[in-house]
Amino acid sequence: MDYTGLPTPEKCTADFCLIPIGTASASVSAQIADVQRLIEQSGVKYTMHSAGTTLEGPWDRVHQVIGQAHTLLHQQGIVRIQTDIRVGSRTDKVQTAEDKVNKVRQLLGKDPQ
Repeated sequence: MDYTGLPTPEKCTADFCLIPIGTASASVSAQIADVQRLIEQSGVKYTMHSAGTTLEGPWDRVHQVIGQAHTLLHQQGIVRIQTDIRVGSRTDKVQTAEDKVNKVRQLLGKDPQ
C-alpha cells in the first residue's frame, strides 16, 4: 500500500507543554506569555492550564501553531526547545475539551460523597 497520499484527520485536540531550554532564568513565564499571544492571534480554540495549553482545530493548523511557537522563541534567541505533545482525534462524534471536562464534572456530581 502507498501511504504517501494518506490524509491526516480532519480535526484534533493537542495538549502541549513547550519547554525553553538554556534560558538565563529558571522562570519561563515571559516566553509562555509570548506563546499565548501567538495562540490568541492564531484563531485556534485553546485552553491554557498550569502545565501547558490545549489546542482544538484542524490537524494541520494545530500543528502549525505549535511549530510557530517554536519559531517565535527561536527568534528570541532560545536555541533549544523541547515540547511534549499529546494529540487525540475521533471520528464518531464532535467533542471539545470543554465537553470532556463537563462530562467528568457531571459524573462527579452524581457520585455519593
